[in-house]
Amino acid sequence: MADTDALIADTPEPPYYVVIFTSLRTEIDQGYDAMARKMVALAAEQPGFLGVESAREAVGITVSYWRDTNAIRDWKAHAEHLVAQELGREAWYQHYAVRVARVERAYSFGEA
Repeated sequence: MADTDALIADTPEPPYYVVIFTSLRTEIDQGYDAMARKMVALAAEQPGFLGVESAREAVGITVSYWRDTNAIRDWKAHAEHLVAQELGREAWYQHYAVRVARVERAYSFGEA
């Protein structure tokens, strides 16, 4: 299982896939932080999950890494994730965008 506590995900050699979720929140919290933590933990249990990175200021950005598009599709359709998606549209997000891309090249500097 991937380490979801790391600030920078330790991903394998490419190719692999990335889902970039960019969002603007509403003022409503109503369990958002608890659900976000639950979704990261649940995603980490899914076959094909490689890691996650997340930051939130005025704009939230969560980047999740996946072995292939089948793993991404399965995660999107996961029953508990579907509930979180619906709550997000109903209460937590005023706007979001999802982008899926294939990582062809990756490199880093320093120790995580």
